[in-house]
Amino acid sequence: MDEGTELSLSIAQIVQRLKGSHLHSQIERQAKDCLHRPEIKLESLKEDVRSYLKTSGWEKKLQNAVYRELHLQLPPSHPTAPPEHLKEPLAYMRKAQASWEKRILKSLNSMSTELGVPLARQVGRPAAEQKELTDKWNEMGTDEPDLSRFRPVYAPKDFLEVLIGLRNPNHDSREEIGARSHWGLIQVPLNVRDIPQLRQAYSELNLNSGQLGIDDHAHVHPDLFENDYVQTGQKVVVEQDSAAAQQYSRRGCPTGLRADLWALILNSTNQQQDVMHYEQLKAGVIQHDLLVDNLIYKDVKLTASNDDYYFVFEDFLYQVLLCFSRDTGVLEHFKYNSATPPKSYLHGKVGDEDYAVVYPPNGVVPFHGFSMYVAPLCFLYNEPSKLYSVFREMYIRYFFRLHSISSSFSGIVSLCLQFERLLQTHLPQLFYHLRQIGAQPLRIAFKWMVRAFSGYLSTDQLLLLWDRILGYDSLEVVAVLAAAVFAFRAENLMEVTSLASAEAVLADLSTLKVIPLIQIFLFATAI
Repeated sequence: MDEGTELSLSIAQIVQRLKGSHLHSQIERQAKDCLHRPEIKLESLKEDVRSYLKTSGWEKKLQNAVYRELHLQLPPSHPTAPPEHLKEPLAYMRKAQASWEKRILKSLNSMSTELGVPLARQVGRPAAEQKELTDKWNEMGTDEPDLSRFRPVYAPKDFLEVLIGLRNPNHDSREEIGARSHWGLIQVPLNVRDIPQLRQAYSELNLNSGQLGIDDHAHVHPDLFENDYVQTGQKVVVEQDSAAAQQYSRRGCPTGLRADLWALILNSTNQQQDVMHYEQLKAGVIQHDLLVDNLIYKDVKLTASNDDYYFVFEDFLYQVLLCFSRDTGVLEHFKYNSATPPKSYLHGKVGDEDYAVVYPPNGVVPFHGFSMYVAPLCFLYNEPSKLYSVFREMYIRYFFRLHSISSSFSGIVSLCLQFERLLQTHLPQLFYHLRQIGAQPLRIAFKWMVRAFSGYLSTDQLLLLWDRILGYDSLEVVAVLAAAVFAFRAENLMEVTSLASAEAVLADLSTLKVIPLIQIFLFATAI
């Protein structure tokens, strides 16, 4: 397709999606109401209405909505391309993802059978149970249900084994030049950026630019930089421009402005309809229980509840994740996600599509560590509906890519490959040494990357990293940081003699300053 056709298709897609939105009806209502205003003249009706919508702030809201759609819409493709090609163009990736989904569903069903717990009760919760849950909604952390029989459906290490086994049947690895291409665990031919390309893409992170999250490396005095930078941030928030907020976030968000800036980047407005949506989901949780509720409880207990930073947010995590599991609006993201929502069958009619239902309702089966995608956001938002809408947007833009098999440059397969390539190219001795002692670097780094480092860095550092994920609209910086951590601890790692001792060297990342690490790795590494 030529550029003109591509652009026309993109515009048509966005218009179509916005037509059914709440914003569309609001703007329509405003346009009708303004016809009674004295400054609206019949002879210049179109221009006057447009001018009114601009001065009253509605044009900016529309721009932000379009900007959001641009981030979420499918990449342009041929009009006759089948839907599965839009989700994932490579057949072997689609096949691997489908096989992985079958394993997850089998694990879920066997747990249901073994424990005698249905995936969902056909009748809702008894009235007494509904009242009890309503009363303790804000203190669910005090509840201690017996979860000993429940286990996570899968853990990141199970997922890693699947990624290690990925192969392109049409690719002959012998054609690749250089022995290093076989050092890593990921053996698929995807294009990932190396340091020269990353320097270009992440130019705002260069060593001479002022950054939030760095003390004394820039040529600008940190206090002067921070004062000016905060003032600029305040202007961005007042302007309510998503694109400007995203660009600003590339150099870090000030603590006092971060919540507003992230919500602006994600176009998470938390209007009345968003609050109502959250309340409807809450009502759904209170009325019906699901087997995945136990998996959510179990995950929070195993992860966030034991974390020094996040244990205080236990109640928030239950509220957000239980509501998330009921949110059928999340199913929209499967249009551009390589995954397909799992199905269950009513009345035992397995295979009969008339009796098929998506399970859980949002199509996302939580795994060990899933609650850590929400936990850091609790530092920014203390209003449940706002916290929920920001998490939901973060998930459908970024986090889903960390646990689905795809060829996306921000997907977990590409991140793993990029991490290995960066290490192999720039620290070959270290990579070779770790490989020889049976401590493949990816086996250590994978758990960091699949959680976008949540639970491994101190919260202030994690939020600075996530600023850049939002700013650059990419998870690539996660792979760069993982490689930078190995580079930083390279001297110690060259001394280790086993996987256990390598893991011990990298066990505590809570003292790391992530932005200087990334900057030094990207801009001070010899090429």
